Amino acid sequence: MRLPILDPKDLSAEQKPLYEDMRAGIKDHFKGFVNMREDGALLGPWNPWIREPRFGKPVWELVKAIASNPLLPAPVREVAILVTGSHFRSGYELYAHVLVAEQRGLSDEKLATIVAGQRPVDLTKQEAVAYDMASALVSGGVLPELTWRAAVKEFGEHGAAELSYLVGVYCMVSVTLNTFDVPVPD
Repeated sequence: MRLPILDPKDLSAEQKPLYEDMRAGIKDHFKGFVNMREDGALLGPWNPWIREPRFGKPVWELVKAIASNPLLPAPVREVAILVTGSHFRSGYELYAHVLVAEQRGLSDEKLATIVAGQRPVDLTKQEAVAYDMASALVSGGVLPELTWRAAVKEFGEHGAAELSYLVGVYCMVSVTLNTFDVPVPD
């Protein structure tokens, strides 16, 4: 871990409102995994973001936008997030979203296969489209036309765009976690 956890009592005037907003958003949208200490200190990507409010605040606004009122079904979102986390080998992201994905009905076999960087054979049609699109995007280059068409067919244009932004946001989350070597909670 490259950054000590920032104690809430040590927050600057610039950090305090961001902390309060993050804390409320975490309680509303990021449940089922350890993301806060008992003293209220933020863990995961939130600790690095709160340390640099100049960057953390706009990143947090984007995260809130992608988490609020999603068009995509919850299991589809988790497949895309886990493909992204697996690509970056982002420990905290995988830890958190495996727990969330289990709560959203994805089997241990599917999750283990995705985390291993492979495509499960028993994905639903929508999960398969999400897997293929996320996998293509994290691999680099232009998204293949057939992959885009499949996403539009399954989720509509807005849903396909949401899927792209979701993968992009979680690329940023993975990079943040990996940059600062954020550990998985004990």
